[in-house]
Formats: sequence, C-alpha cells, structure tokens
Amino acid sequence: MTEPVTPRLREMRWWDIDPVLELEKNLFPEDAWSRGMFWSELAHARGPEATRRYVVAEDGDRLVGYAGLASSGELADVQTIAVARDHWGTGLGGRLLTELLRAATTFECAEVMLECRVDNVRAQKLYERFGFEPIGFRRGYYQPGNVDALVMRLTDPATSVNGVQGTETHG
Repeated sequence: MTEPVTPRLREMRWWDIDPVLELEKNLFPEDAWSRGMFWSELAHARGPEATRRYVVAEDGDRLVGYAGLASSGELADVQTIAVARDHWGTGLGGRLLTELLRAATTFECAEVMLECRVDNVRAQKLYERFGFEPIGFRRGYYQPGNVDALVMRLTDPATSVNGVQGTETHG
C-alpha cells in the first residue's frame, strides 16, 4: 500500500486560471470570481513591485486548491482560499493560509484582514486557529445571494506563522 501524496504548493501562473475557475465555480457557484478578476490579480503578483501572492496546490496533475493575498502598506487582505471538497480535512487549507501569512510577512504587513461568509463555519474555525479574530460584519457582501460576511483580523502574521498549533507545513 502506498502513502497518499501531499499536494505540492507553487506560485499560481496564467495557465492555472482555467482549472482555478473550474474549482471556483464548483465551490462558489453563486459568487465565483471571473477570469478577468484572476488575470487582474496575477498582473500584480510578479516583479519588484508585486503586491499580490497567489499559490495553487497540485495533487499529481490535478489542481486541488488555490489561495491569494493582496498587500497595501502595512495591511494585507486574504482575497481567496479554496480547497477541493475531496481534500477537506487534510490540512491543505492550513498550508495555503500559512503560505499567505508568509507572504504578508515578506510584504512587511502588520495586519491581515479577510472576509468570510457567515455560513462558512469550517473556514471560520481555520482562521480562528491561526489567530484571526472577528471584528465586524459586511451586510449583503456576497452577491447575488445577499449573504453577510464576517470580517476577521490577524495582528502580527509572523507570530501566527511560527506559532500555529496542529498544522504541518511542507516546503
């Protein structure tokens, strides 16, 4: 019997947009990002002036997750994290979030913010495990479903990356 292969994380590139969109539409059918949104984010993810970090997770030849972060000054914002349903509970979401928090540290951000659907308890528990705290709501943030967003904040992402309990990080 062979051990399962741990998905490999790598930088997201333009050729990943189609498989990312497929996973995006599967996981977030009502409020999926468009192709143009991903192109726009990736346009700011390379070079000396980069303000974004996007990564994908590959399991063999299949894309099973992705995540993105935007930075501006001392503030970073988790734009998206998604994990294929058959990889839920494997720690992949934690690995993706760890990669984003490392990027926030590299960008010298003092705080990381995010919005999470109020009905996505699984994601909220992940963020809380990393030290994010709820600070407010955005009413009707997710459209067209008119679902509220829980706004969460993490101060000092470097401490969180180095001190998270129960996660395993593979480089």
